[in-house]
Amino acid sequence: MRFPTPLVPARLIRRYKRFLADCTLEDGTVVTAHCANPGSMMGLSEPGTKIWLEPNDDPRKKLNYGWRLVDHENGHFTGVDTSVPNRALRAALVERRVGPLAEYGTVRAEVKYGEASRIDFLLSEPGLPDAYVEVKSVTLSRTAGIAEFPDSVTARGTKHLQELAAMAGDGHRAIMLYLVQRTDCSRMTLAADIDPAYAAGFASARAAGVEAMAFATRISPEGIGLAGPLPVIPVS
Repeated sequence: MRFPTPLVPARLIRRYKRFLADCTLEDGTVVTAHCANPGSMMGLSEPGTKIWLEPNDDPRKKLNYGWRLVDHENGHFTGVDTSVPNRALRAALVERRVGPLAEYGTVRAEVKYGEASRIDFLLSEPGLPDAYVEVKSVTLSRTAGIAEFPDSVTARGTKHLQELAAMAGDGHRAIMLYLVQRTDCSRMTLAADIDPAYAAGFASARAAGVEAMAFATRISPEGIGLAGPLPVIPVS
């Protein structure tokens, strides 16, 4: 998935009210950007961090910039827009480039299921059980090379695990897919110390037959794309 508008570099001044970020462009201009990430963004929102913004001239939008990337200035990037994983993954699913799910030819997004929920993707193929795929964006890394989820308490995420377990119990495939939006991680695990309830829900879901998958991403100021699978490390 290529960014439709070329990104511009900036320095973060502060992130506030979850969805707002004040930034300084290279010419010294201070702008406010939309931050499409409701999480804590732990380790990614320190003042002075180099970031990349996507400009827009859409009169329907209140802000003229959207925060898309953190540049770690060592050749690695983190994608902070939580809407990106679903867009990138949908293209890969339609093109059958997600190996464990490549047999499925029909891909539907945001299908109602469970208790007033919508599954990110419902995959179907004659002769195969339907596959319910829930997607989470992973941006936290507190140990070099290891990505972690979640970065804050997520009761909604725990509810999704419970609903996936119910789908598995009904004979469907149920997949919890973590898309790691960091290029500096080669493994993924759960941040059980941040949200013990989510970790417990994950263990229960796995025991009920829910599959866990993690995939890396290729990230640059030009775009974000799906890369290869990553191992999911069990929580000790």
